[in-house]
Amino acid sequence: MGPMNDLSSTPVNPERPRKPDWIRVKAPVSKGYQETRKLMRDLGLNTVCEEAACPNIGECWTKKHATVMILGDVCTRACAFCNVKTGMPRKVDPLEPEHVATAAAEMGLEHIVITSVDRDDLPDGGAGQFVKVIEALRRNTPDTTIEILTPDFRGKMRPAVEAIVAAGPDVYNHNLETVPRLYPTIRPGARYFASLRLLEEVKMHNPLIFTKSGIMMGLGEQRLEVHQVMDDMRSADVDFITMGQYLQPTPKHAKVEEFVTPQAFSAYGAIARAKGFLQVASSPLTRSSYHAGKDFAEMRAARQTKLEKGR
Repeated sequence: MGPMNDLSSTPVNPERPRKPDWIRVKAPVSKGYQETRKLMRDLGLNTVCEEAACPNIGECWTKKHATVMILGDVCTRACAFCNVKTGMPRKVDPLEPEHVATAAAEMGLEHIVITSVDRDDLPDGGAGQFVKVIEALRRNTPDTTIEILTPDFRGKMRPAVEAIVAAGPDVYNHNLETVPRLYPTIRPGARYFASLRLLEEVKMHNPLIFTKSGIMMGLGEQRLEVHQVMDDMRSADVDFITMGQYLQPTPKHAKVEEFVTPQAFSAYGAIARAKGFLQVASSPLTRSSYHAGKDFAEMRAARQTKLEKGR
């Protein structure tokens, strides 16, 4: 076998199908991108944009949108789709909540998305840090709407959700990620119905918090399985569904079984709207937090319209 970087004899790796044109994005070079990157480094903050190698980082960071990843950059799980490091995490940073609030203020954010690694090593799964971040944001930037994207808090879900919902985020996102059949290979540390229950639990504690969940396409799921996931989400009263193309971050991760066409994404989106979601984002480059601020404003308006019609 020749050197790793000699691709002359094999122009395309058969294991990693060539990305279609609709997936290609420009490398980030803008001034806004550089400023966002510097601010995150200066405050010692991690972003899921970088850790998950998100294809939209150039566009979002140019617009000064970033998804902050709290509780460190090392995850206690090892999902087959995710590029975040796995291992034994460091101690929780007590300054992190204030640093997140400082970043939101300096960037002038109208809407912020906060996510985290899984912290199965912590007694509360990290829920307390979410609460502190929400409280710091409310104190420092009271006009910023807050969206959180949490792990499943395995084994401690009820108290975790209760504490976070009491802190009052505007949107609670928890991704189902894929169809139940693929969980053993794609999301082995999680349980599909436990994640669904978490979303139900949020609504039980506060029906006014918008709930959101997403799935990745191209992992080998069947069309009717995706429809079933939509039905399951609606039965848990999820308001917003996101659907995007899975991209293999490294050769060690689960491989892309299919590049789903933009037309197929549009068809999935139409079905989701027909099933009654308040907001739907379905395209190859859709990610959990992509255009989150604009989508939140639209979702809030859609709920208002629905309430007025119901009078």
